[in-house]
Amino acid sequence: MDGLLGLLVGGVVVFLFMTRASSAGIRHQKESNASSTSVSTLLRSHFENIPINQLSVSERQFPYRMRADLQRTIEKLISDEFNVLQFFGVQKDFAFVGISISDCMIESDENSATSVPPEYEELDIGEDQPFRVLKQGMWLMQSKELRLAVLLSSSGMPGEKSGMQVQVATTNSVEGTQVTQLFFNNLQEAISEAVSYRGKILSLEQTKHSYSGQSAGISVHKLRNVERDQVILPELALALLERNVIQFVRQRPQLQQMGMSTKKGLLFYGPPGTGKTHTIHFLAKALEGHTMLLISAEQVALLSEYMALARLLQPSIVVMEDVDLIARERSQMGSACEEALLNRLLNEMDGLKEEADILFILTTNRPQVLEAALASRPGRVDQAIEFPLPDEDGRQKLITMYAPSVTIDDRIMVDLVKRTEGVSAAFIKELMRRIAQFSIERNDGEQISPQDVNGAMDEMLIRGGTLNLSILGASERVAEET
Repeated sequence: MDGLLGLLVGGVVVFLFMTRASSAGIRHQKESNASSTSVSTLLRSHFENIPINQLSVSERQFPYRMRADLQRTIEKLISDEFNVLQFFGVQKDFAFVGISISDCMIESDENSATSVPPEYEELDIGEDQPFRVLKQGMWLMQSKELRLAVLLSSSGMPGEKSGMQVQVATTNSVEGTQVTQLFFNNLQEAISEAVSYRGKILSLEQTKHSYSGQSAGISVHKLRNVERDQVILPELALALLERNVIQFVRQRPQLQQMGMSTKKGLLFYGPPGTGKTHTIHFLAKALEGHTMLLISAEQVALLSEYMALARLLQPSIVVMEDVDLIARERSQMGSACEEALLNRLLNEMDGLKEEADILFILTTNRPQVLEAALASRPGRVDQAIEFPLPDEDGRQKLITMYAPSVTIDDRIMVDLVKRTEGVSAAFIKELMRRIAQFSIERNDGEQISPQDVNGAMDEMLIRGGTLNLSILGASERVAEET
């Protein structure tokens, strides 16, 4: 009982303290507003003697992730076409529910919009320097004799920004309508061109900021450069890649003239570590002018947004790795939501939506668990390409590629090729690094010895146990034979 009474008394004390603090905050806000210029005053002064009923406010909503291109265009358009009389940020209590020019024109002692220094954030668009974008601001401008106001602000539900809102206020006249349309048409064209992201390697980020403090929204990736001779696959796989990707992209204009689809779906399948991701890195470099979108399995809920970007930035490549995590047999699904996501993916690949220059590349280590409709029906996957464990010739090329500065005796090379039968390319990559470590410990690392090979093979195949074999892409049979 005493404990309950203590809690009640404590609650009353906290309530009184919060009430007093809130009152103090309101008084401080009023004092602050009194020392600031209200946006209402600035707008009325800007439009001078024009009655409110002769003004009109037009609005467009643009994707929040495209605010870099929006910012570029607004700055260029204003510089080229208008005379800026005033520019300032806008602050208004409860602005999380949205702000408009009409709101700003209302005079109120309680919750008026005030002019403040404009706020910017640094946006990472994959360039050498981050790009600065305005969070919220208003321009008071003039075009010849026409006065207008432009407000840029974010829109969406509280706590979740989904778009950027651009409002233009000017006289309700032919001239006002023409200037407004000029403004919006330029913005729409800029979003369609999307120069900030076109031709880059992108993914959508759900975190608001990176450790650098820069905002992302769309992350731009720098993949390692992979040359054509570094793609070590069997001749059949290389031929399929050449015809279904490289030549297909070159022949798209002719195919389109013949009335054929320019969308294609490919499935890369094979054991882990056999070069599927490595090949995607090669394609990112080889297909110049293409925008590549990287989708992870846990991001499939964002598929609609990814597809909108793919169409906007076409020609594009949509990559979904480990697709078996979403496209497994329906009988294994845990909810209707999972099936809806699968159906959405199938619809995009099946040509049920608008045709576009989009290349789908799906990868899996477990083709046997894929949904049959995704894996075999035309219109979803047009070509499956197997990435097998490297053959003898492939293993020799991989050994040479992953140890470019190391001298390997012919007898050691023959031994290495023989002992690595049944392992993945990823295994060979780590093996050569491990051999180099043993060689460095023994001498200067310029030439390897049989002892270096034996030491590395022993660590990787024996001492790590069966788990290590699985992680590195080798079978127990390889360990037994070694």
